[in-house]
Amino acid sequence: MVSKIPPDVGPRYPQVVVLVGATGDLARRKLLPGMFHLCNAGFIPGCRIIGVSLDEIDRDRFRDIARSALEEFSTRKVSEADWTAFAQTLDYVPLSAGAAALRAAVEKAEQSFEGESRRLHYMSVPPSAALPAVRMLGEAGLVERSRIVMEKPFGTDRASAVSLNARLHEVFDEDRIFRIDHFLGKEPAQNILAFRFANGLFEPIWNRNFIDHVQIDVPETLALGKRAAFYETVGAFRDMVVTHLFQILAFMAMEPPTALEPAPISEEKNKVFRSMLPINPTDVVRGQYTGYRSEEGINPESDTETFIALKCSIDNWRWAGVPFYLRTGKRLAEGQRIISIAFREPPKSMFPAGSGVGAQGPDHLTFDLADASKMSLSFYGKRPGPGMRLDKLSLQFAMHDTGHIGDVLEAYERLILDAMRGDHTLFTTADGIERLWEVSSPLLEASPPVRLYAPGSWGPNAIHQLIAPQAWRLPFERIWRDPNRLGS
Repeated sequence: MVSKIPPDVGPRYPQVVVLVGATGDLARRKLLPGMFHLCNAGFIPGCRIIGVSLDEIDRDRFRDIARSALEEFSTRKVSEADWTAFAQTLDYVPLSAGAAALRAAVEKAEQSFEGESRRLHYMSVPPSAALPAVRMLGEAGLVERSRIVMEKPFGTDRASAVSLNARLHEVFDEDRIFRIDHFLGKEPAQNILAFRFANGLFEPIWNRNFIDHVQIDVPETLALGKRAAFYETVGAFRDMVVTHLFQILAFMAMEPPTALEPAPISEEKNKVFRSMLPINPTDVVRGQYTGYRSEEGINPESDTETFIALKCSIDNWRWAGVPFYLRTGKRLAEGQRIISIAFREPPKSMFPAGSGVGAQGPDHLTFDLADASKMSLSFYGKRPGPGMRLDKLSLQFAMHDTGHIGDVLEAYERLILDAMRGDHTLFTTADGIERLWEVSSPLLEASPPVRLYAPGSWGPNAIHQLIAPQAWRLPFERIWRDPNRLGS
């Protein structure tokens, strides 16, 4: 097919992808469908994928697994011709075959290209399983011309993060390591940068003088499923806050970078992390949904949190005194992913009592972090008719409004492309992750007890005292407008 993709979007060279954990859940749900789309749409000038896992299967069985994954999880139509072309890119080496067999497969794949190629090693497994694979890549001589993508968790405290990074650096230099956070791969997360730094209306008020507080709220309705044993060892804070919510916070709070390039953006994110004050355990609410301890693989006396809400602070010129409230958890009332920025209210109201001003809280700018970007700006406006009665109104934008919704890449697709291109903009650094664990140390060393909450609720009641006198933005009092009904 003739690619219509701009040349600066994809990598310059053909890619050999070594996918460790190729038969696992993430590979089936996201990585194989994502790489199918990137190959089929022409984002990559050439690609060969070598699956690696503990399963003792051959290439044909791996292709069957990939075909099944596309049929079940691909969000795009898979034609027979497209599948046939993609299947030819797939090979498989069981982990037990060792370094020599993997090197032979990579060399065979590279020989199918004309000219230079590059390697991308994707560790779709936790670090405990990834590190032996990393050592095998070193033994196989597959480090040259390669980059490596690491999945979370990036340690469980500062000591383990430092140890993990040191062991990775024995094989790969830091500029070759890409620690992936799929939240930052979402179009709306990147839209925060565009919204802030391209618009003269908002950047001047993006500071403590105009913003009262910020909420980053990621409740989930999902239970643990097959992740119960893993989740029991980490909990909501390690699983979600350090690796996802803090990263979103950095995008929202960073200073303008000197250029929209990976190094300046990473430096500004790390400045945010260095400015964060250590988390005070008294500013944290930990919760556990009723029934968690009776699930398979869970300690009957487990103290693992399935919910966490916390207040954190950034001690710098822009954000001094502005609290950031973070919340996430399992089996909550709704599944949402929002950033909500509450603006300061006017210092004095000239409106008469009973007019409604202030009755529905401060004005908010809200980003919805779902795959299809949405934003809302709420404000008070006059109700039509006699007298001065005010209602809360909103301006809303959805990506559907632009006609470009079909151009949106899924998070993993975007991040795989960036790793192939060597673009670190949306990835975290060793220094950044180690600093976040340092900030988290007081909480990890003296965690408050877990409080039970009912499945389908918004978490323990103590969350309301945490944010008082303000209120949580979720649940919304107003719903997003349906773009399909506009004008109807």
